[in-house]
Amino acid sequence: MGKEILSMENIIKSYQMGGEEQIVLKGINLTIHEGEFLSILGPSGSGKSTMMNIIGCLDTPTSGKYFLGGQNISQLDQKQLAHIRNKDIGFVFQSFQLLPRLSARENVELPLIYGRMRPAERHKRAEEMLSRVGLEDKMGHRPNQLSGGQQQRVAIARALATNPTILLADEPTGALDQKTGRQVMMLFRELNQEGNTIIMITHDKSIAKNASRIVRLLDGVLTEGDEDDA
Repeated sequence: MGKEILSMENIIKSYQMGGEEQIVLKGINLTIHEGEFLSILGPSGSGKSTMMNIIGCLDTPTSGKYFLGGQNISQLDQKQLAHIRNKDIGFVFQSFQLLPRLSARENVELPLIYGRMRPAERHKRAEEMLSRVGLEDKMGHRPNQLSGGQQQRVAIARALATNPTILLADEPTGALDQKTGRQVMMLFRELNQEGNTIIMITHDKSIAKNASRIVRLLDGVLTEGDEDDA
């Protein structure tokens, strides 16, 4: 097993709702090592989105500690969090989040532009990543010229472009048919075998089982393993 790259210690997240405190995450403890493929499995309303936002540095916990790559994320300001999001986390969303006016290659280049990579270098990197996901012949295509599965592959290539510490996928097959979803999952397994650390959030047990480890989130409480299989 690789070195520890993510650690959550007693993470609590609460919101004020109409004068009442609603606790969404209730003392989350989680450790992830380099090279793991982890599924966070839970139904709608379990706190998955909130947990993903904290892992992805899109939100901060109310209390507790979150370490990513040895850095205490809980203590960073907004500018530092933006830098971590760009460099260390590759996001893959259910709805792809591609810019419609840009080609596949230009979409993959976006995080590299934010990271101030030189144009020639980022063109090469984007082309390498699109080739890696099997889209070397679609580099000039815009999203509306691509199938759903191809759009998700562009999104995965974009997520990989910065060589992130973690690939963070939120319901990555949610907008795809079953066959296309299986192909995308095969790609995730291949990427994991190549050494990429993947965290996947899903409500679908059959999708979660593609990972090498499953944790279950229910009513803001995290437990190891899929209870139904115990």
